[in-house]
Amino acid sequence: MSGSRHRQSRAVSRPSPVSSCFMARLVAIEGLDGAGKNTITRALTAEFAARGATVGSLAFPRYGRSIHADLAAEALHGAHGDTASSVYSMGLLFALDRADARDEIGVLLGGHDVVLLDRYAASSAAYSAARLGEGADGGAAAWVADLEFGRFRLPVPDLQVYLEVPAAVAASRTRSREAADASRARDAYERDGDLQERTGAVYRGLAASGWVSPWYVHADGDSPAELAEAIAAS
Repeated sequence: MSGSRHRQSRAVSRPSPVSSCFMARLVAIEGLDGAGKNTITRALTAEFAARGATVGSLAFPRYGRSIHADLAAEALHGAHGDTASSVYSMGLLFALDRADARDEIGVLLGGHDVVLLDRYAASSAAYSAARLGEGADGGAAAWVADLEFGRFRLPVPDLQVYLEVPAAVAASRTRSREAADASRARDAYERDGDLQERTGAVYRGLAASGWVSPWYVHADGDSPAELAEAIAAS
């Protein structure tokens, strides 16, 4: 794995003055369901704020705010006929959700030093490719890149962060989340352990190849301060 981690080795001592490093930096946080994307986003927000940087964030899919995201969620819980069985139909719904948020992302970039996205286009690339048995260099990932960054003209992230968490650990977290909150019932993707394993492999391929833009792999247990340093240096 060391060859695909795209990490920079450095000692984390004195925090970088983030506010002087950023010019509307867009950072996408990626990973399996249960990888801890929301947790690391909140930790990074606090870390950057402590360094004097203004931080904006947005989570995808935008459930409850986007008809496309809600349709996708309903499909993954058994609604809308055979929609969920179509890789490209699901990818298109998630892409339309992000396309509708393009102006919102622009507003966030115009008002903050750094904008953190909890999932972005790489999620569709990873899950779509995994469902089709493809790798990071296959047709599905290329289709997502062309659709979202080409036709929909979504802003390209300055850095994409893959949270590298074992699929078994991520699955345990989604089960615990479901048990604690009835409204967090796992969807078809979250219940499919084999899919999660394959998706992790595609994510590692996307990071190793620098899909669309630079990547950084953040291992489970690494500190948010270390990740903030990597973002500031990117």
